[in-house]
Amino acid sequence: MNQQNYRGPFVLITTLFFLWGFITVLVDSLVPRLREVFELSFFQAGLVQFAFFGAYFLLSIPASKILDRIGYRKGILLGLITMGVGCLLFYPAASYRVFGVFLLAYFTIAGGMTILQVAANPYVAVLGSEDQASSRLNLSQAFNSLGTAIAPAVGALLILSDNIKTSEEIAQLSDIAKEAYYNAEASAVQTPFLGLAIFIVILTTVFSLIKLPEMMSEASTGSYSDLFKNKKFMMGVAGIFCYVGAEVAIGTYLVNYFLSMDMATNIANSSFMSGLAQWFDADILTKDPKAIVGVFVTFYWSGAMIGRFVGSYLTSRMQPTRVLSIFASCAIGMILLSVVTSGFVSMWSILAVGLFNSIMFPTIFTIALDGLGDLKPKASGLLCTAIVGGALIPPFFGKMVDLLSFGAAFVIITSLYGFIFYFGYRSSKATA
Repeated sequence: MNQQNYRGPFVLITTLFFLWGFITVLVDSLVPRLREVFELSFFQAGLVQFAFFGAYFLLSIPASKILDRIGYRKGILLGLITMGVGCLLFYPAASYRVFGVFLLAYFTIAGGMTILQVAANPYVAVLGSEDQASSRLNLSQAFNSLGTAIAPAVGALLILSDNIKTSEEIAQLSDIAKEAYYNAEASAVQTPFLGLAIFIVILTTVFSLIKLPEMMSEASTGSYSDLFKNKKFMMGVAGIFCYVGAEVAIGTYLVNYFLSMDMATNIANSSFMSGLAQWFDADILTKDPKAIVGVFVTFYWSGAMIGRFVGSYLTSRMQPTRVLSIFASCAIGMILLSVVTSGFVSMWSILAVGLFNSIMFPTIFTIALDGLGDLKPKASGLLCTAIVGGALIPPFFGKMVDLLSFGAAFVIITSLYGFIFYFGYRSSKATA
């Protein structure tokens, strides 16, 4: 593949990063809504993320084998089609109010995203020199974060903007009023996901018409046992698990965390903060408290976007391992500050964690892949399997909130960032 051919494939693949970032966070917006609709505990609500990120654990290695068999371009098409089917499943799920169908829709979308991630991350990493791989992947992940930054505002305005009635309140409605309520409730979920399905159809058409360069290597000559013996790589797998678990747990429960601090009232009573909220929607303060605080989740994910653009520059100028350690230590500091403070200081501190999350996935990913040669396709499958952290940590986090408090749950999350700090520090010593 010639150097002049890199830019086009890079732009096209980066479009996929944006898409799965947007969808990943949009489904987060459904968690507070589903918790109210189905009257779930925090632990039960965390099972939504278990269904979503569990797909990475079950399907990452099979996805790598599928890509070996059908090729990269067909793999992208398969991933996009699977995601489109998942989006369409939200229509009957919302219509019939069946929690199991919601979980199936989550799992199906994540299955398509798994295929895309297993292929796209190493593909971007090899579109150029290896010493700039971390910088390139940070840049692609920045557009992934652009999607995650936009999604909370869309979710707050479309999915969280109406009041959910309890089962007792619904039982008191007349049949006509009950039907009208169910239709409005379903539409709030169906509209954004139907829109996504249409966008995915367009994107699938584009990828069916273009030609992408081949992957950097033929079939791998190594085995998985070679990877299991590589200590740095296995620490990278654990690092991906910790990062995704921590980021998703925080993002999933931010709305509930802010509601527990009565931040909706604080925002309404602050002229600056209410003006900031109304910038998203002129009538936001008259809507459900979930929508009022939900718009501020945008800053958590937009911080990751800004950090990745900055991180793309920093990792091209500094040792990526050192940048990783610095960002992990800052994330720990912001969480602890949020736990020991209250009000707006606590809110902005936890939102700032998004900024320091920014470079973690692409930097851990490329550090772990460094020097693996033909083992990279298999390594990518194992690294994407570790995204299962997003399935396991949120329910555990929710259980800690149910049993203790948000403060106790957040303190536990700091241990995950502590491991990431150690991985970056140890890797920097190894390459010094």
